[in-house]
Amino acid sequence: MDKEEKDFLLEKVMIEYGNELVRLAFSYVKDTETAKDMVQNTFIKCYKNLDSFRFDAQIKTWLYRITINECKDYLKSWNYKMVQVKSFINETAKSILPSTERTVIDKYNNEEIKDTIFSLPKMYREVVYLYYYESLMTEEIANVLDIPVNTVKTRLRRAKQRLEPMIREAELNER
Repeated sequence: MDKEEKDFLLEKVMIEYGNELVRLAFSYVKDTETAKDMVQNTFIKCYKNLDSFRFDAQIKTWLYRITINECKDYLKSWNYKMVQVKSFINETAKSILPSTERTVIDKYNNEEIKDTIFSLPKMYREVVYLYYYESLMTEEIANVLDIPVNTVKTRLRRAKQRLEPMIREAELNER
């Protein structure tokens, strides 16, 4: 594959999958700027490895796999741990001085649902995110996560079972 073809293909996948990959990365790192960095790293790796990509697989699932691996590597890194410590300190300071802004933000249902989903264990959160937010089929999720299709279905079912009581509790707290 020559440079022009690689450039064209990279531009095409950036336009087509860029936003999806940022949302996917955000579901792991929970920070927009960091998610964008993860996706940028994904596209760099994609470009470098396009020659070795087997086009019998879907490029979308390949990009998802790269993004997930980037996020997992980041979450294991020392940099992430330092960011978490700083974030904890900032959040503690904010909780001591409650703001009107924060109160309003906390009342949005989307935030509550997102928080509820983020409270799930990672193995359930991954499949819920890919299935409901990225609209991937169970077979595609299995390819992305490199697990059997039946495992995807089981995790989706168990995630729903875990989410039901959490959502009911959130509804009761609103009343």
